Amino acid sequence: MANREDIALMSHLMRRAGFGATREEVEARVERGYEATVEELINPTAPPVDEVELYRYHPGTEFPAQHYAGGQAHWLYYLLNTQRPLEEKMALFWHHVFATGNGKVDNCDNMIIQIDMLRDNGMGNYRDLLVKLASNPAMIFWLDNNENHKNAPNENWGRELLELFSLGVGNYTETDVFECSRAFTGWTIAAKIPRFPYGRHPWSFEFRPEDHDFSEKTFLGQTGNFDGGDIIDIIIQQEACPRFIARHLYNFFVADEPQVPAWDIEEPRDPEAVRMLSKVFVDSGYEIRPVLRALFNSDFFKESMYQKVKSPVEVVVGTLRMTEDLLGADPRLESMANEAGYMGQEILDPPSVEGWHTGKEWINSGSLVKRVNFVADRVNNVELPGVQKMVERIAGSNGQSMSAEALVDHCLDLMGPLEVAESTRAELVKNVESEGAISWATDEDYANSSRRVGETMALIAATREYQFG
Repeated sequence: MANREDIALMSHLMRRAGFGATREEVEARVERGYEATVEELINPTAPPVDEVELYRYHPGTEFPAQHYAGGQAHWLYYLLNTQRPLEEKMALFWHHVFATGNGKVDNCDNMIIQIDMLRDNGMGNYRDLLVKLASNPAMIFWLDNNENHKNAPNENWGRELLELFSLGVGNYTETDVFECSRAFTGWTIAAKIPRFPYGRHPWSFEFRPEDHDFSEKTFLGQTGNFDGGDIIDIIIQQEACPRFIARHLYNFFVADEPQVPAWDIEEPRDPEAVRMLSKVFVDSGYEIRPVLRALFNSDFFKESMYQKVKSPVEVVVGTLRMTEDLLGADPRLESMANEAGYMGQEILDPPSVEGWHTGKEWINSGSLVKRVNFVADRVNNVELPGVQKMVERIAGSNGQSMSAEALVDHCLDLMGPLEVAESTRAELVKNVESEGAISWATDEDYANSSRRVGETMALIAATREYQFG
């Protein structure tokens, strides 16, 4: 039987490299081994999500056009049902780094196409990913590269490519922004089909040579007749590039960092970890998989339990997967897709090109109430299959009765394993003791004790410690 340390480490890996896992899945993965699980996550062989079921029951999610709920439900279906959790987590990671919002794009079809691209390429080559991003219609429209013309360059895409997607502030000049923008003139969107009578149609990338600036450019100290691909080749050769991406990966998977605009003045939380990941990135030819392998197998990752505030998407998806609420093409898919937005993370619509402010900035008085209530409402519902399984584990662990301390410890274990302050644990025990002995002897006892398990887990959801993942 797996020991508690192994269970805790595997649970940590599955929270960070996915959206959590049931205790049964964690135990099965512990049997296979930690490094073997890392390899399985990085190179998944499980079948992809079955979209046919989604479209059969939710036809509006296939081409949701401007319909937010349909587009969000489309991705939520993937997040909840994927058997390739790291693939989906990486799509979320890049959606944050390459933030593109449907508030401006106003075309969920193209947002979904972009998410598909991030899912398919998110663990591949970073250089190739940047090229695909530069030719992605949603990104082109989001950062106005369709308005970037040979005789009137628009700097929006060029600036954000350097500032937020690859190098970071302080590693380029205003001249570099302008020259970069010139290299991407002519990278635009093909003429759109009219939206009526069938609604919006997906856009497609088009290169227009007559609108491209073929003249000489000087960019980051190099001079030549550069196009967009050449610019990206120069970018990834800069020392700042691997360091910038490594810090993003550390911030997303390991421990909360300051917000991105502060990175040029604040050192990384763990400079040595960022240096190590940067070196792996360069040595691998800018491949993401080797960096993820090094990260998940590192001591600094294994020692980083509960050093990150869970994002709203992690709260929602992790809770639904843990309790087995809303799996498959559930009728509530569209309404549930709004929940992360109520907590501050509107999927498919980050607030700006900077993405979301993460870490402790996820928490304010309003969002905290939403987070706690969302989890509590589900773990307190003993009719949900996942909650029933947790109750059965607790009921079968100590015979026909148990102490309040044992019940609390079992609940903390199944919801983490989670370490809380001794004063918090004492309050949880006191609450359980207030209703007397815990027994599983009769059907009536079982129902009453099940209710108390749900109530205890709901209280745990309100603890400070539970908000960290």
